[in-house]
Amino acid sequence: MAFAAALLLPLLARGFKLDPLNRIAQVSGLAAIQLRFALVGLLFIGAVVLAMRLRGGRHFDLATRLAAAALAGLASGFVAAGAVVALLGTPWPMFGLNGDSGRIVEWAHAVANGQPSGSPVYPPMPLYTLGYYAEWFHGGNTAYAFKDLQILGAAAFGPLVYLAWRMLLSPVRALAFGVVPAFALIDSYKPYSQTVLVLLIPVLVAMVVALRRSGTEGWRPLLLKGAGFGAVLGVLFLTYSGWFLWSAAGVLFAALLYFPWKTGRLKGAAFMGSALAAFLVVAGRYLMVMLKEGQTTKDYNFRFDNFTDPAYYLMWRTDMPGKVGDWPPPGEFGGVGLFALVTFVCLGAAIWLGLRKPLVVTIAAMFISAWVMRMYIASHMYETQTVQLYTRTNNQLLYCGLILCALVAHLVSLRLAERRTATAATAPEATVPQSAAPAAGRSGFPGREGAVIGTLCALLLLLGTVSSSMSDRYMPAQDGTYRILPWVSHTIRQQDGKCPKFAPKGECSKDGDQSWLSYIR
Repeated sequence: MAFAAALLLPLLARGFKLDPLNRIAQVSGLAAIQLRFALVGLLFIGAVVLAMRLRGGRHFDLATRLAAAALAGLASGFVAAGAVVALLGTPWPMFGLNGDSGRIVEWAHAVANGQPSGSPVYPPMPLYTLGYYAEWFHGGNTAYAFKDLQILGAAAFGPLVYLAWRMLLSPVRALAFGVVPAFALIDSYKPYSQTVLVLLIPVLVAMVVALRRSGTEGWRPLLLKGAGFGAVLGVLFLTYSGWFLWSAAGVLFAALLYFPWKTGRLKGAAFMGSALAAFLVVAGRYLMVMLKEGQTTKDYNFRFDNFTDPAYYLMWRTDMPGKVGDWPPPGEFGGVGLFALVTFVCLGAAIWLGLRKPLVVTIAAMFISAWVMRMYIASHMYETQTVQLYTRTNNQLLYCGLILCALVAHLVSLRLAERRTATAATAPEATVPQSAAPAAGRSGFPGREGAVIGTLCALLLLLGTVSSSMSDRYMPAQDGTYRILPWVSHTIRQQDGKCPKFAPKGECSKDGDQSWLSYIR
């Protein structure tokens, strides 16, 4: 359901008749997507309400699962539809053959033809995926194929994140506490790197949970689970490996903490051994390349965020920050803003409420691990004159921080549910009329059904607003931000020699508008 819902809005957006370089047209396009998003989302919520009313609510849980999955898909489909609007009339991907886009297109064409890519340490999965997709659907044209994968990658973001968090949480909780924080990172330019991050965290947490329980598992399911986790991690590593570096120390700490030292050391070791074996089968060759070549690969490109306070991670302005004033923005408390204060308070509150829960401890450990690695690399930046992409930890710190904030709400709601159950069990039957029992849960708290429907309505509005903002981020413009990426796509001469349909003033060139070079800092 989630994947089908994710494709709906991009398919509808293909029929829009507007000029993507006109700001009024962009606003109209976003509103048109928002309208369709809201109407379809309300249909699913209406189905949940109907299921609650019919046949004693027998199908309420099924309708809830379908609605939660659909909202996750619709939200990322919104962002994908925004990319469709931004690229209407041009066959090129965002940024055409410039920058990272150009390198990916070139390297994918090379590997598809049996040649080595331009960088042995670059994750091979995106290159092979693009290369083979281009062979199957675009006659080997990796440039035009990359446009499709940018849109499809953005669309798949929500369903994949929802699927990963469903290993740990119920449908509505997975949507609220796992998917919603991930939308701070959704990206339609290179969607695979952020997708790996938002999948890696729940997969690693689920693996730690499985490790904790491995001492009492049967041998067959134990080994199969371990191999499954190893294979999934191998695929993620082949897609983007950077997040593994930032997370390694935290995950190792959590694994040692929750290893079944007393209940089954041998089974715990077997679980980890099967996971490691499967990981090496899938990604062992690339791991060896990273261990060998990664030692000599240096990043000397100092960007905007390398000149800012390293303790600030809440917003990443990329290497095209646009017009900025004071940065980081001045905060209310010792230069620290309210958002940062809330994040740190939630970190402490989550640990307080969930100190014995691997879900909380593992994510907190990954947050701390990324923070330490960030400061370590940044502290050596002057000495080595290298960056080593440490600013990418912004995304992991932000995502982990948002999840911890969400987990506070999750843990508090669990406590309230436990109290409601306890109150209902101890209260005399006569204290609550039978007619009011389903609605009040015999405890004075609103019923679960009302909470689910209210939460879905709130999430529909929240996800619609966030998705619109993230879509607007890539509407074409010459403003020194990532809006320049789709703008360039409309200024590159097509392979048939013609200009894209909406090229500014009908003019285009081989490389497109190169004014973006002046924006890089």
